[in-house]
Amino acid sequence: MITELGHFCLILAFAVAILQSVVPMLGAGKGWAGWMATGSVAALAQLALIAISFAALTHAFVTSDFSLRVVYENSHTLKPMLYKVAGVWGNHEGSMLLWVLILSVFGAAAAVFGGELPPSLKARVLSVQGMIGVAFLAFILFTSNPFDRLALPPFNGKDLNPLLQDPGLAFHPPFLYLGYVGLSMSFSFAVAALIEGRIDAAWARWVRPWTLAAWIFLTIGIALGSWWAYYELGWGGFWFWDPVENASFMPWLLAAALLHSAVVVEKREALKSWTILLAIMAFGFSLIGTFLVRSGVITSVHAFATDPERGVFILMILGVFLGGALTLYAVRAGQMTARGMFGIVSRETGLVVNNILLAVAALVVFVGTLWPLLAEMAWGRKLSVGAPFFDAAFTPFFVGLAVVLPLGSVLPWKRGQLGRALRALVPALLLAAAVGCLAWAMATGKSAVGPIGAALGAWLIGGAAVDLWLRAGRGGFGDRLGRIVRLPRADWGRVTAHAGLGVTMLGIALLTANATEDILVLREGETFQLGQYAITLDGVEKIEGPNYHSTMATMTARVGDRVVAVMHPEKRLYPVARMPTTEAAIDNGVFRDLYLVIGDAQDGGGWAVRGYIKPFANWIWMGAIIMAIGGALSLSDRRTRVAVAAARRVAAPVQPAE
Repeated sequence: MITELGHFCLILAFAVAILQSVVPMLGAGKGWAGWMATGSVAALAQLALIAISFAALTHAFVTSDFSLRVVYENSHTLKPMLYKVAGVWGNHEGSMLLWVLILSVFGAAAAVFGGELPPSLKARVLSVQGMIGVAFLAFILFTSNPFDRLALPPFNGKDLNPLLQDPGLAFHPPFLYLGYVGLSMSFSFAVAALIEGRIDAAWARWVRPWTLAAWIFLTIGIALGSWWAYYELGWGGFWFWDPVENASFMPWLLAAALLHSAVVVEKREALKSWTILLAIMAFGFSLIGTFLVRSGVITSVHAFATDPERGVFILMILGVFLGGALTLYAVRAGQMTARGMFGIVSRETGLVVNNILLAVAALVVFVGTLWPLLAEMAWGRKLSVGAPFFDAAFTPFFVGLAVVLPLGSVLPWKRGQLGRALRALVPALLLAAAVGCLAWAMATGKSAVGPIGAALGAWLIGGAAVDLWLRAGRGGFGDRLGRIVRLPRADWGRVTAHAGLGVTMLGIALLTANATEDILVLREGETFQLGQYAITLDGVEKIEGPNYHSTMATMTARVGDRVVAVMHPEKRLYPVARMPTTEAAIDNGVFRDLYLVIGDAQDGGGWAVRGYIKPFANWIWMGAIIMAIGGALSLSDRRTRVAVAAARRVAAPVQPAE
């Protein structure tokens, strides 16, 4: 009964989404207040219906209702409860239901918190959100129905992919979807503004909170995925340029560019056309990511589906929304004239350079991700584009971004002096040079990546500190410190996010340049040296988990006579799924991780063992957390959340080009 209710609510939500996509748009065109108000009611009703449907599917997983095909294929009675719940979105059908649930959450949030918006703009935004809902609800109902029944329910299920039975992967997809789908709001605001012909400072302030929220969620989601890959896959790495990793990284880059570009529109009423294009393309790349994960055109441990027919449906959605929005953009582009003028040396120019570097970096990742597919289609050649290409092609643009970011932050609006800005950044430059020299001393004879990256990370952190100090104005140390404490949260958020990026870059650089690795065969009782640590394999035993068999090693790490850590790496086998996983043992530290992996038993006796020393590994995720905190600080600032001041509440029509 509960299952039928969930299915029925999903069908009703589809009907409500159709209503939401048509009626408010017609009302906005005719100026009918009642019709425009329908959008808010429909958005709330759609959320309620999809929430009931999602709850029904969750109930089926929790109670192991194997009459549902999706539960049978992705669950098992012995699976821990956390992974029964995570199994709801650990598959294609359930994850798409989560996708539309989050879409409806954002639509309902716009309905509830969009009171400051002009009624016609709000109606059009909700209408575009409704259109996206129609497309994806149709995709679910006609190709990916999570409530598809089995005629003869089995006694047990096939279990969830063992790689997904992990806390990191339980929370990673929801945060990613909050970011992916959150960018639909930026898209809806862009399309609504193009239809209405109103793109100005007020519009930029309206769109920024939604983009910022999506960027925060994407940052957390990407960081969780990176952390999972680091400790779960057993490779000792944090980023592998996997196509699905790239699919989330590209919208993150474009969302970051959109946030910076919207500031220029808000402050100077410039870059209107470019900002609208970024809003369209950021969500467009989210749709491209959805296509890559679910079409079967790529192979990845993250991929959800391999059905080409589903891929064609998603490709049609991508073509309709991205193609339609770009066509509308082309029609309106000539009318989006910039009012504010600015000099070559100015904060506006810094933000333009920032945008160019982020957009080109996203393009490089896009080309590298799709090139093997294009090469096979065009020339029948199977090519592989891996880390060497991305490291060589992507890194220069991010290095350029790191160099420009502090300088652009301290330049004044409209017109500035380069020499004055550089003089203000001398402390940051000295810090960068000192950290670079320290890294060089640590990595003598190794790659220059470590010192250069460490210097750039320190440059970003120091630049953020200088930016904060300059915000305090003139006066004595105590006076300036008092003013710094009282600065708006948006200013604190910006410098915190920039400093977080610096921490992540510093961690990546030092880990990449200074990691230590050893792979060998070890018998019980034997010891090997890994850097300063003597690692002893004390023993190996078989243990039984709730739904897996494990080979667990006990290994002791010592420095001299002092025991640093007793560690237990595992190799698990999930008998239902017939799939092994590696569970690395990691002794975490602020400045290094000691990382051990146990492999298979060897024919001649002993066990394959891998050991790593990963310096500054945790700084990578610490920096991501700091970036997310910075975004949250900015979002909590009332100036960000309130649409626009009363004097600028009503957006003015775009002026025709002269």
